[in-house]
Amino acid sequence: MYRFGDCLVDPRRFELRRGGDRVHLEPQVFTLLVHLIEHRDRVVAKTELLDAVWGDRFVSDSALTSRVKSLRRAVGDDGNSQRVVATVHGVGYRFVAEVAEPGGDGPVDRTQHIRYCMSSGGVRVAFATSGAGPPLVKAANWLTHLDLEWASPIWSHWLDGLSRRHRLVRYDERGCGLSDWEVADLGFDAWVDDLEAVVDAAGLDRFPLLGVSQGGAVAIAYAVRHPERVSRLVLVGAYCRGRLARARTPEEREEAELDLQLGRIGWRRDDPTFRQVFASQFLPDGTRETWDAFNDLQRATTSTANVVRFLDAFARIDVSALAPRVACPTLILHSRGDLRVPCSQAQELAALVPGGELRFLPSRNHVLTADEPAWPVFLAEVERFLGTGPA
Repeated sequence: MYRFGDCLVDPRRFELRRGGDRVHLEPQVFTLLVHLIEHRDRVVAKTELLDAVWGDRFVSDSALTSRVKSLRRAVGDDGNSQRVVATVHGVGYRFVAEVAEPGGDGPVDRTQHIRYCMSSGGVRVAFATSGAGPPLVKAANWLTHLDLEWASPIWSHWLDGLSRRHRLVRYDERGCGLSDWEVADLGFDAWVDDLEAVVDAAGLDRFPLLGVSQGGAVAIAYAVRHPERVSRLVLVGAYCRGRLARARTPEEREEAELDLQLGRIGWRRDDPTFRQVFASQFLPDGTRETWDAFNDLQRATTSTANVVRFLDAFARIDVSALAPRVACPTLILHSRGDLRVPCSQAQELAALVPGGELRFLPSRNHVLTADEPAWPVFLAEVERFLGTGPA
């Protein structure tokens, strides 16, 4: 396979994908594309291209010119910019875009580029890009930190896995990580504004969007706000409604209030005992070392005051009215034994999102760990759905 910009070319499947979407190409145009990529180290003469595409048939130069024009249009290029296919007048054409050939399970370049953009209310939001290939945007979730995550056993394998075949774009939402901590608005609409600002600053037109946990609700809201920009949606351990929003009976409301109150008290007192209970809910099958790493990351990402505000906002999330308006293909992945977000939430999402595809993963962890059997299954499902996995 070959990757350049937001395009993926798979000669074995005779397939071109752009931004995760399959692009229809006439056979002659696809053959032309592959030949130019395979010989990108030099200028390919017109006569060679005519032989490669049409064989012994006699066609005019105008037929080749027409196919080149179609090729450029399919990959987002044109005759003026010539960012992908350059014309060498009087000689032929050369493929000039930078091409990556996925190398299987080799090490991932962990170089990331951190930048800032301005979101609503004048809030500075930090975002980072890593990896190469078609873009994949990850909505922010519970207490992220762009810098520390690479060294954390909680998230490092996520970044490695998602950056292997994509240019991964992720960010710290307002209130945590490298973004501004002292903010007036720490509500749901502001989180969607943060994602909107990051996408604009990254210069992305159309892309697949990944939402984990409450980041799934943010991703849903963004996809409804900008249907023309989101090509595919992947929701992992996500939910439509927070604990208070989905409580219907007096018993459910009492349990939700108790969970929220314990969180408020535990964090305000900076109580490590509560954080340990919290870690066990997110990672019930994790080791003590994993729980400690989870707690260490939480302590470093934001202030105790902000955590309390986050918990209150999470509990009241409700995108159940927005979910039926999602217009793109959607994959819902959920751990079968998730203790933090029950499977019923995944089933509700699948019922509300038109055509939502639900897959359960063999895990009890809300955040998948690197050494559990569900992790490679998760990666394979994502790449299958996005069309970037190996043939």
